[in-house]
Amino acid sequence: MLDGALALVMSVGSVLWAVYEPGRAARPVDGWSVALTAVVNLPLALRRRMPFTVLVVSAAGAVVYHALGYHYGLNSMAPLLALYTLAAHRPAAVTAAGTVPVVAEWVHAVGLHPGIAWWSAAGQSVLVAGVTVCIGAGVRLLGERTGQLAELAARLHEERAAAARRAVTRERVRIARELHDLVAHHMSVISVQAGMGRYVALGDPVAAHETLGVIADASSEALGEMRRLLSILRVEARDEDEDLYAITPGLGGLTPLLERVRAAGSAVEVRVVGKARTLPSGLDLCAYRVVQEALTNVLKHAGAARAEVLLEYGPAELTVSVVDDGTVSPGGPGSGDAGHGLIGMTERVRLYQGKITAGPRPEGGFAVVAVLPLPAPAPGG
Repeated sequence: MLDGALALVMSVGSVLWAVYEPGRAARPVDGWSVALTAVVNLPLALRRRMPFTVLVVSAAGAVVYHALGYHYGLNSMAPLLALYTLAAHRPAAVTAAGTVPVVAEWVHAVGLHPGIAWWSAAGQSVLVAGVTVCIGAGVRLLGERTGQLAELAARLHEERAAAARRAVTRERVRIARELHDLVAHHMSVISVQAGMGRYVALGDPVAAHETLGVIADASSEALGEMRRLLSILRVEARDEDEDLYAITPGLGGLTPLLERVRAAGSAVEVRVVGKARTLPSGLDLCAYRVVQEALTNVLKHAGAARAEVLLEYGPAELTVSVVDDGTVSPGGPGSGDAGHGLIGMTERVRLYQGKITAGPRPEGGFAVVAVLPLPAPAPGG
């Protein structure tokens, strides 16, 4: 559209210029001059699609126009614009071939000016064509470099997305392994209680009733953890070098974690709001891991900051928040890329149908807030 408008403007403008300045032509404006002006300028509408063909047609039309004695100061810019387009979109060899007819046309046109020697016309023509080619080649190289940078950015984006997916997969496998240990623990309880119930079923009905209650509770919790386990265990992975038989941590084991954080240089306090209650072991582990990962981020990225851990027990949900007053370092959790710690926390909280937010605070520092639904309390509990 723009090229077509440019070609039309140059055609009409050249004809009008020739009409109002007849003194620079040996022949007045007539039908042939108008036709040749159209031949020179109108092909510019196609200069991006077929630049070499447009250049040859435009330069040939300009040579004929000037050879017939029409205005020697007009119709030389169209071949030059075609040469620029050729240099901007085609290789150097094609541009060199296209430079020859443009220089020849310019030497012929400039040589028609009164008082211009041939060597001056040749020098001016070569200079103008050389500058035009340099500008066009610079534009072409800039476009190629921009394309390369765009391709590199796309590859980097894909690699970062792939790394994030791998991190999610590793975290899901680790969570699944921990849930596996919880399910195994519940099954062990069920097995022991069932064996004891067989011996007391007839002699001690009260103990048998209590044993069945333990079995029912353990089996219900094991079933829930098994469902979560199956929902995230979508890939196979080899065991990592870690103690799979360690005691599963929970909020009751925060004290050693806090002592380690304090020993590393960060002041951390715990505040409990509401009445603490016993949580299902999987949910307890989830809340503990949120606190652990958040405090790890404080040590890594916030320096010697003060941190507060808040455990707020509501009627139907547990809010776990870790807030610090440090400064987020470059590459930290608030710098734009989700680290593996935040990925792990997000996966765990989503597993228990919870919500989590993490980001810098307006007043400074960083905050991690997780809201976890709590199971309905047992009757009489």
